[in-house]
Amino acid sequence: MGETIHGDGFFTNPGGKGANQAVAAARAGAKTYFCGLVGEDLYGDTLADELKNSNVDISLLGRVRGCSRGVAVITVVQGDNCIVLDGGANMRVAEKNVDEYLKEAHGGDVLLIQQEIPSQTVVYALKKGKEKGMLTLLNPAPAQNFNKEALRFADIVLPNETEAAELSGGAGYSEAAERLAENGCTVIVTLGAQGCYIFTDGLGAGMACPKVKAADTTAAGDTFCGYLAARLAEGRPLEKAVDDALAAASLAVTRRGAQKSIPFASEVEQFKSQPAE
Repeated sequence: MGETIHGDGFFTNPGGKGANQAVAAARAGAKTYFCGLVGEDLYGDTLADELKNSNVDISLLGRVRGCSRGVAVITVVQGDNCIVLDGGANMRVAEKNVDEYLKEAHGGDVLLIQQEIPSQTVVYALKKGKEKGMLTLLNPAPAQNFNKEALRFADIVLPNETEAAELSGGAGYSEAAERLAENGCTVIVTLGAQGCYIFTDGLGAGMACPKVKAADTTAAGDTFCGYLAARLAEGRPLEKAVDDALAAASLAVTRRGAQKSIPFASEVEQFKSQPAE
């Protein structure tokens, strides 16, 4: 504590889990709406511009006067990251906002949500999504202050290994997935360079990902979530959707930054067509 250390390579890059996942879904080719709030500041303007440039529909993006948008300070050491988060306008998203966001949603649409908004709003949104017949995906990140009632309304839960352990009581990832699935959901635990572990219909299995040299793991999980949502929206079977999501996430970690690292569908297809090393 109190120590000053030197680094290099400082830069700013639009991000946030929800925004990253929306960009990933859009770059995968899905019609994507970003639902959320930003402040009336330069960061909010930048985020809105970047979402539009990635073909994300921002007609449901709101502004909060006198508040900054959420900001994350990320340090990267040997490819792994540490994140300090200020929730900002994200923490103003309320049930009334959800009602507006989902007003035009239909059965068969996909709702992908994460934990950078209030936990009670997460539960409300998932419940509303289920009532409308949507496929509901929950990325329980960050896992702090998680409301376990959300698991009742999620069709697919997408924690990483650390989050799975925290939410299930400290079990290994396979046992953690099985415990979480007792709520009636499919669980996909992302495992970094090891791929992921899927527990569905009472059975668990691992899926490997392409081997790459990681430059920055920031937004890898978001890329996985966004691509998975996009492929499921197309009607692809779960295993094939996961395979594409793993390839997209693997490609993303070879690049630095958050949204800048997220690949387009054409890049993922080219990457998958290359012979394995």
